[in-house]
Amino acid sequence: MIETFKIVSGKYDSMAAPMIPGSHSYITRGHDLRLHKSRAEYDLRKYFFSNRVVNVCNSLQGHVINADTVNCFKSLLDKF
Repeated sequence: MIETFKIVSGKYDSMAAPMIPGSHSYITRGHDLRLHKSRAEYDLRKYFFSNRVVNVCNSLQGHVINADTVNCFKSLLDKF
């Protein structure tokens, strides 16, 4: 989850980090950094890092995912 937070919040270089697509829907629930889970036709794609972390990341509360620093995110994630 910490690596996903770093990728989503832009702590990593965009050329070096794996691509995790964001959701473009304007739903009223959840936080503004929701991720899109792509459909996998084969089992190989189902178990990629970018597909495994989407459900957990989308279930976090808004104040946890919108943390300012990585250390703040770690402490809020432990409390969650």
